[in-house]
Amino acid sequence: MKLLAVVLIVMTPALGAQSARHAPSAPVVTGVRDLWQITIENVLAAAQQMPESSYSFKPTPEVRSFGQVINHIANAHQLLCGMALGQQPAEGAASTKAEVIAVLEASNALCVKAYAMSDAESFKPLNAVAAKAWIASGFGTPSTQLHALTMNAWHDSEHYGNIVTYMRLKGMVPPSSQPKK
Repeated sequence: MKLLAVVLIVMTPALGAQSARHAPSAPVVTGVRDLWQITIENVLAAAQQMPESSYSFKPTPEVRSFGQVINHIANAHQLLCGMALGQQPAEGAASTKAEVIAVLEASNALCVKAYAMSDAESFKPLNAVAAKAWIASGFGTPSTQLHALTMNAWHDSEHYGNIVTYMRLKGMVPPSSQPKK
């Protein structure tokens, strides 16, 4: 028992140093980024799997079509990740499957840049350009860059739920329910 205590006392600092070397440099932003990454991988896979003929599919006339949902996600990336980076949001409307996927991939690249910021940077308030966009978008009082990134991850998750329903109604298995390769 004494030997075990001595081993633990000797090894604890080494184990702590080992885990510190592997800890992310921005654990807060990294956690939010990881949640976003899982969702956006599923969104992109769904966009690729849905046939182009179903991009105009609407479960009811009052809701967005499948293609409009994907385009909306891309536009939200431009807004929210753009805000986190202090950029003026740019929106666009794509119509074909190839265009929608290209716009989504471009918006994902913007978000990858945004999620690469440090925790310290993410705690800063949105700059004036981003704050104006935040208010104009109906999000209320301007907040931090981290808030914009968190809203982005939440927003994508919310709409992935819509995408799952659209795919199920089309007899498809959504990416998150497919067997892992």
